[in-house]
Amino acid sequence: MRRRHDINSLGSSDISVLPKHRDLYYGGGWHSAGGGAHFSTYSPSTGEDLGDIAEAGSQDIESVVAAARRGFAAWRIVSPRARAAVLREVAGRIRTEKDDLALIDAIDGGNPVCATQRDITGAVEMVDYFAGLVTEIKGTTIPMGVDVVNYTLREPLGVVARIIPSNHPAMFTLIKMAAPLAAGNSIIIKPSEQTSLSALRIAELIGVLFPPGVVNVVTGCSVAGAALAAHPGIAKVGLVGSVPTGREVMRAAADTIKPVSLELGGKNALIAYPDADAMQVAKASVSGMNFTQSAGQSCGSTSRIFVHAAIYEATLAAILEGVRAIRMGLPTDPKSEMGCLVDQVQFDKVLDLIESGPVEGARLVAGGERPQGEAFARGYFVAPTVFVDVPPTSRIAREEIFGPVMCVFRWSDEDAMFDDVNGVAYGLTASIWTNNLAVAHRAAARVEAGYVWINGVGNHFLGAPFGGYKQSGFGRDECIEELLDFTQIKNVNVSLAV
Repeated sequence: MRRRHDINSLGSSDISVLPKHRDLYYGGGWHSAGGGAHFSTYSPSTGEDLGDIAEAGSQDIESVVAAARRGFAAWRIVSPRARAAVLREVAGRIRTEKDDLALIDAIDGGNPVCATQRDITGAVEMVDYFAGLVTEIKGTTIPMGVDVVNYTLREPLGVVARIIPSNHPAMFTLIKMAAPLAAGNSIIIKPSEQTSLSALRIAELIGVLFPPGVVNVVTGCSVAGAALAAHPGIAKVGLVGSVPTGREVMRAAADTIKPVSLELGGKNALIAYPDADAMQVAKASVSGMNFTQSAGQSCGSTSRIFVHAAIYEATLAAILEGVRAIRMGLPTDPKSEMGCLVDQVQFDKVLDLIESGPVEGARLVAGGERPQGEAFARGYFVAPTVFVDVPPTSRIAREEIFGPVMCVFRWSDEDAMFDDVNGVAYGLTASIWTNNLAVAHRAAARVEAGYVWINGVGNHFLGAPFGGYKQSGFGRDECIEELLDFTQIKNVNVSLAV
């Protein structure tokens, strides 16, 4: 019996919550990787060794896909209502284990446990949402005359692979399997090698609820992801990740002509008009940057703040006050508001981009370094960082940093401002602040982004399609369109005249 943990009493890592199984989960059981291959994983906040995890190779993927195909054959014939009942049982089990799963992600990924708890809550809501949509997978009838009946069916695709990132591991594991399973597909989840532990724990919790092979979790590095994307037995592959990885997935999927869904990077803008309240804009800027959710490691973060000159000084002062008030600490401490970056690679990348800012003419006004103190000495902590006077052509203005770095811009000419807002390769989210409804709608029409908040930031809404423009990817999630994207249409023509 696993010991329950009181999240309010934890102030340091308690690795007893971590999954017992570290092998590949497929076909309803646990399997060692070929040749016993494995990789090590560490806590990014303390450097603590969290143990070894199986590393899948190409031959392992063959076995996983074969098991998933068998699982699909069993799952596709389960009635929609019965599928929904299983998904609701999944939601119930995860809800019961929320505190432990949140703690696993805090230990393994570096996000504060208060934030990882919110992740699990949102994921459970998403699973319940898709359970409620199963009867919306409908066909149509098409008039063809009195001697003909013509109709369409929506059928599941088959085996679906979804490759998930390191920033919200438990949440993405759950929400990225919900729609494919609701539609009758089997699923292979490939978690990030930096943060695989919560996906393995989820497999321990929910795998037995499904026929063998329906839910599969395969740990590994880029070899495993590439093998999944290229495999002819995979009907569709989805990725949440970087633009370079998205390109690789598309190339790998091309030979087998399989559909791909991509949620990639973001360099998102918050736009404040002169009639907006400076304090509200500042609060939204700090919140939208996701300092306290994931240390800025979020593709949806509003990392570029465009503030009209009339309220710029007041807004900047309030932003700096808000940023400096954030309590950094060990992710497992319930009092911590901000944790650390996920690994050394990301830590080095973020610091490199921070160092490039002043070189290219930007002015650093907050953060920019590892915070002081013994608690931060062994982890990948970077203080909340704010730049002003940022040249629009600089790296920090154009590249996704995926860290706690915000750039604040002053604007007075709306056309020039939108040139800068839209002048990046990405287009995922945007936030617009104004009290003028006409201005708000015009700005929403001009901004090149797939998910736009007006006088709000950060929140996702069940049923509202989330996805990006340009190199932020394609496909829409968290909505009925996502569910239907995991089906294919079959037309049936019945002649009654025979």
